[in-house]
Amino acid sequence: MSADERDRGRSPWGGGAAGRPRVRLDQPRARRRSWLPRYDPEAFGNFSERIARFLGTGRFIVWMTVTIVVWVLWNVLAPRDLRFDHYPFIFLTLMLSLQASYAAPLILLAQNRQDDRDRVNLEQDRTQNERSIADTEFLTREVAALRTGLGEVATRDWLRSELQDLLREFEDRRPVDGRPAGSRRNRRDGRGR
Repeated sequence: MSADERDRGRSPWGGGAAGRPRVRLDQPRARRRSWLPRYDPEAFGNFSERIARFLGTGRFIVWMTVTIVVWVLWNVLAPRDLRFDHYPFIFLTLMLSLQASYAAPLILLAQNRQDDRDRVNLEQDRTQNERSIADTEFLTREVAALRTGLGEVATRDWLRSELQDLLREFEDRRPVDGRPAGSRRNRRDGRGR
């Protein structure tokens, strides 16, 4: 019996389940049917961020305060038949608890998304900083190479000092009688006056 024939009759867990199809690890599993509703995580995240931004504004505090004051005044001052939440305001407490139980996870979800964005931005900043450091090191090496190369090139100060040395040397060779040295040479050659 070959290894393939043996594997066909076994389940992946060692039992002999000839009726079950063999599980292949090199292929993805087929999707299971889910009874839960499907949703777009990105759209839900954007929705939760909008709610979290609204919950953090002064407008929300004002509207929440107005709602609670109207609720309490209605249930204290309205005729008895129209009141729906009597004095200990249990229904109001229940509604505020329900609002808080939904607001807290939505705020946490928005914070997690912001943390993820901050992490990505931090990685991008770190990468940019590494590039900047590498560029700076490259430019530093280039400037050092240029300085080394300039050590072998004539600079303005060096040329000025050389010209001054030549001028001094020329003045030292000038004859004592004040005539330029070239005029004597011209007379000897017969070309001068």
